[in-house]
Amino acid sequence: MNIFRLTGDLSHLAAIVILLLKIWKTRSCAGISGKSQLLFALVFTTRYLDLFTSFISLYNTSMKLIYIACSYATVYLIYMKFKATYDGNHDTFRVEFLVVPVGGLSFLVNHDFSPLEILWTFSIYLESVAILPQLFMISKTGEAETITTHYLFFLGLYRALYLVNWIWRFYFEGFFDLIAVVAGVVQTILYCDFFYLYITKGGCSARVAPTVRSSLGQLSSPGTASRSTAASEKHFHY
Repeated sequence: MNIFRLTGDLSHLAAIVILLLKIWKTRSCAGISGKSQLLFALVFTTRYLDLFTSFISLYNTSMKLIYIACSYATVYLIYMKFKATYDGNHDTFRVEFLVVPVGGLSFLVNHDFSPLEILWTFSIYLESVAILPQLFMISKTGEAETITTHYLFFLGLYRALYLVNWIWRFYFEGFFDLIAVVAGVVQTILYCDFFYLYITKGGCSARVAPTVRSSLGQLSSPGTASRSTAASEKHFHY
């Protein structure tokens, strides 16, 4: 494992912990998209089914279990324990516009037409767009709390570091997964405007860039298992 993948994993974990702590300490899930968290829970569930079929390493297995547990814990806090604070009026992104096309694409474009491989591919495609409900929710309110922006920053940093990880692996290991790379690039692009805002505003609570608000508004308006030891690691992240 190279340093870029390790720091990417830690950035991802930091994002999840930041979100959980924010909800627990404030006893509120205001400003957080429950729909995005449901999509992430679905991502981890479909990606890590290989926990039942293969063992790569203690680190790999532990991180998979942590991500699954944290994702469902977040969903529980939003939709059950602190349901009264959930802002469903602003969390209105039409997730079927993501899940249905992604499901169809995973059947058409995958590495191997087998149940686990299709579900892994589905998780890769879905993760690339799972943050859209959260970004759309921020675009509707025009603002994001400081903790929420930290969460998004570390989530975006995780994907950016994984892009560097793929470049490293291509040059030093000869490994390249087109599906994972393309999906990762798409996901990173979605964070570009947010990264700019986060850096220029010093990571503080701030209004959302107009370009993000307009593009997301148009997009979601209701009206308008493994082939080899190296390849098996893809079921952790990528």
